[in-house]
This record gives sequence, structure tokens and C-alpha cells, in this order.
Amino acid sequence: MTTPPPGARLAQELALPPDVRVTEAMREHCPLRDTLDRIGDRWTVIVVVLLRGGPRRFSDLQRATEGISRRMLTHTLRNLERDGLVTRTVHPCVPPRVDYALTDEGHSLTGPLTGLLHWSMRHHDHVRSSRQAYDSSRQEPEAGGPPA
Repeated sequence: MTTPPPGARLAQELALPPDVRVTEAMREHCPLRDTLDRIGDRWTVIVVVLLRGGPRRFSDLQRATEGISRRMLTHTLRNLERDGLVTRTVHPCVPPRVDYALTDEGHSLTGPLTGLLHWSMRHHDHVRSSRQAYDSSRQEPEAGGPPA
């Protein structure tokens, strides 16, 4: 009996497409963890979804995100640019105009992120009520009582 190549079992468990191989580098630096670290912050999903329609100016993005600070929007856009998901274009005019746009890789992320955003909006009430019910059922027992 032959031993499957390293990562083959994980690829099968994760239902990865046949053309995706789990490499040693992937096991050391998990692509999913890397991606979740980027999109798991408060603003990245919203910024990527806002950019799906085309380039936008910084001030337009700030108005559309409602509540993001200039500093946090700058940080979010820099991280997306660093990861190759967003481009920053400075137009030589007065005052300077800067546009942000998704790269091809960034566009490839909009489908899953838009789906995640829509799912979260549709199921938010259920998730919150489930959390509340769970937390209520797990309240600290009175002294002497068994734990929940």
C-alpha cells in the first residue's frame, strides 16, 4: 500500500479542487489563516465589497463605510494594497486625487465576501438570539449547585 503524498488527506478533508495541492509551505503558513487574518478585521470585507463596482476615492470610501476613522481606513487600504488586493493610483492634479481599485485578485474575493456579507445580514438575528439563549443557559450556578 502506497502512502499518500503529504497534505493529500488534508486536501481531501477540506474538499479542495484537484488542482490545489497542500505544500510544505502551506502547512507552515496556512493560507486560510492568512486570509482570515486579512478579512477578519472590522472593515476589510466592507471596503472590498464597496470597491467591487470600480475605483473610488478615499473620501468616498470613508463616507460609505460610516464610522471608520481616517486612520483605520488608511490602515485597511494599506493592508489590502500590501496583499495585492487593491491598487492605489495618485493622479497628478491639484488637489491630488487618489483612487483605490481592486486588482484581479481582489475582484476574485468579492464573490465569497459578498456572499458572506449577505449571509451575515440574513442570519444576524438568529445568531444573536442563539448566543443569548446559550449564554442564559450557561449562567453561573448558585453556590453548591452543579455546573451547567
